[in-house]
Amino acid sequence: MMRVKKERSLRKVITRSEEGTFRLARNMARRFKGKEVVLLSGELGAGKTIFAKGLAAGLGMKERRLVCSPSFTILNIYEGRFPIYHFDLYRLEKAGDILDLGWEDYIDRGVVIVEWGERVPFDLAAIRVKIRKGEDGTREIAISAT
Repeated sequence: MMRVKKERSLRKVITRSEEGTFRLARNMARRFKGKEVVLLSGELGAGKTIFAKGLAAGLGMKERRLVCSPSFTILNIYEGRFPIYHFDLYRLEKAGDILDLGWEDYIDRGVVIVEWGERVPFDLAAIRVKIRKGEDGTREIAISAT
């Protein structure tokens, strides 16, 4: 079982548009080393997929329009500077279903992005991104690492 390290570096950012959310993620991913796990959480429509698009762009993926939420396929794989494994756990609510995916086998093989990351049923060292949608279209994005 993986152990969670102590949470560090909570950073809160307000973005005012989808493009701002995209840029924040793109800039963050440019510093990645290729083995990061990013757990995205937030309500429907909060901007998790926009953030995933920004991460992919920051990792060198040219066609951001190809990045889409894998709600039904569960996993999309993209090529950038490193392989990008984009999971969506929205349709999976039971811990057993999530564990049966074997998605943890992708850890250390590239960058793993998990939408609905709060559903991961075990401790995991990861970058945690919580997105909250404001009434005025802004997004409050809290980023921490464990």
